[in-house]
Amino acid sequence: MGDFWNYKTLSLLCGLVGAAIPLSAQAAAFVAPQVVDQNVAGRNVVDQNAIAQNVVQSSPDQLFVAYPPAEHETVADQIFFIGTADPNQPVTINGQPIENRSSDGHFAPSLPLVLGENVFTLVQGDQSLTLSITRVLGEPPMPDGVGFADGTLMPAVDIARMPGELVCLSAIASPNAQVTATLGSETIALTPQTSVDLPPNSAVLTSQTAPVTLSATEYAGCTQPTEPGDLGLPSFTVQAQGETVTAEAPGRVSILSPTTFEVAQVTAAEGVARTGPSTSYSRITPLPAGTRAAITGREGEWLRLDYGGWIKAAETQISAASVPPRSIIRGISASQVGDWTEVVFPLQTPVPVSVAQESQSLSLTLHNTTPQTDTIYFSNDPVVERMDFNSVLPDAVSTSSAQYTFHFKKPQQWGYKLRYEGTSLILSLRHAPPNNRLQGATILLDPGHGSDEDFGSRGPTGYPEKDVTLIVSKLLRDELENRGATVVMTREGDDDLFPADRVEMIEATEPTMALSLHYNALPDAGNALESAGVGTFWYYPQSHDLAAFLHDYLITALDRESYGVYWNNLALTRPSVAPSVLLELGFMINPEEFEWITDEASQQALARTLAEGIEAWLQAQ
Repeated sequence: MGDFWNYKTLSLLCGLVGAAIPLSAQAAAFVAPQVVDQNVAGRNVVDQNAIAQNVVQSSPDQLFVAYPPAEHETVADQIFFIGTADPNQPVTINGQPIENRSSDGHFAPSLPLVLGENVFTLVQGDQSLTLSITRVLGEPPMPDGVGFADGTLMPAVDIARMPGELVCLSAIASPNAQVTATLGSETIALTPQTSVDLPPNSAVLTSQTAPVTLSATEYAGCTQPTEPGDLGLPSFTVQAQGETVTAEAPGRVSILSPTTFEVAQVTAAEGVARTGPSTSYSRITPLPAGTRAAITGREGEWLRLDYGGWIKAAETQISAASVPPRSIIRGISASQVGDWTEVVFPLQTPVPVSVAQESQSLSLTLHNTTPQTDTIYFSNDPVVERMDFNSVLPDAVSTSSAQYTFHFKKPQQWGYKLRYEGTSLILSLRHAPPNNRLQGATILLDPGHGSDEDFGSRGPTGYPEKDVTLIVSKLLRDELENRGATVVMTREGDDDLFPADRVEMIEATEPTMALSLHYNALPDAGNALESAGVGTFWYYPQSHDLAAFLHDYLITALDRESYGVYWNNLALTRPSVAPSVLLELGFMINPEEFEWITDEASQQALARTLAEGIEAWLQAQ
């Protein structure tokens, strides 16, 4: 799939373009037989030496393992073996026969792992393959003797906070010890904590979301500095068994001035705002270029803005100011521009914004804005039934804000855009298509993955997802065009596209809908034999009905298993300009389903049925 779980937390995890999960060898997502080295702009960079051993099965009677590679490291307590061999001969793994093979000889058993090295040997006739799978602990390291565990002294990066705000320090140290930290002139006692970690977001796919209590002993404590200034590097001390060890955290702590301001102005076309200072934190409404807000905190490369969101400093320009950016708002007007209703919010400065969609409404919040609104012009609009206005008064931690809620005449929303023109915010609300037919509709199809840099997931023979998504997308294109639709493809060949490239095409095209086609896989801890079916993924409420409808239509008409309908923070579900859905049309790693995925007649039936489903959904609107 595509950001696809950070381009498939993974290449799905096959498919992300933000999910949203850091990619590592320990995450062990299925990018078979690729080994993930790092993640660049949402696309996997693979270790070519690891995949050179076998790319695809060379002949039908070859014993072949697509995943895992010959040497592999994981935190999972089990792993599946995706491969194939002569269907007329048995295959053993460590002497035990592999059951539940498909008619073509494909297999996908899952076997448990012990900590450390696990050696598996697969045998068929005179052929054999040996794989070494190393299971490592998925928690912080324990300190060696009396001392601190490497890389656990926090803060790990320079941080800045406002006066009176909590500054918390922590470290993993020897058990049954006395631990303190000195920050500036203050010494803080750090006490043992019950450390609980949460699995990555991808654990939802394998139903393994339960919190995990860690065995390492974390010590933590907080202080509330009140005076601005540089407090330097915290110094940590641990005492145990008659020994004393000291160490400094790598991050400095400073306290910002409450009266001298730094202002960040967004320079990116859309500033990526998050709930916290890393890409592990959830995205919130992107900030249009030009947005200005005071900086109230720093953490490494991240800035906290005064309305609460965090943004990378690289997406902003920072300047000094004697007052924070604030605005009033008065009259508001709306007009119809082509297929859009444009609502103009005149402001004194571009302020941060938040958007919340519901099934038949959209709410826009202007932060750092005090309403003086008495008159709003909004009449005879083809989309909006009415607009409600609400003033949100300030409290101890926030400033005034103005909230506007648009109630739509019909449940289905078709897209929205935000931009600043000078200091005025323009909210564009898309009109419904002129008719409920495919004729006149523009459908954007995105065949997932592509090029030698991004194979996507692989089936038991090594056959890559990128090839089958292109085949089915072209078949679907032909079916839609025969029904009168205009179809735009993000790629027609084995093109090298980043997720952001595909999103740009959606935003430039402004299609009636955007569909990204993928095939599925799982992290190591999954069960490939028991995972099958169609799954659909959506992000904005305007895409939910389409995602649910296509899911139900496909599983009913084609008699396929259901993998479910998911809300997911993926690059190809995040475009707001049109209903955007990512489809996982089956599991590459499931031996039986792989045969259906690669069958030409089944591909044609899938494309025809999906086109019928798209047409039926449009007719129902």
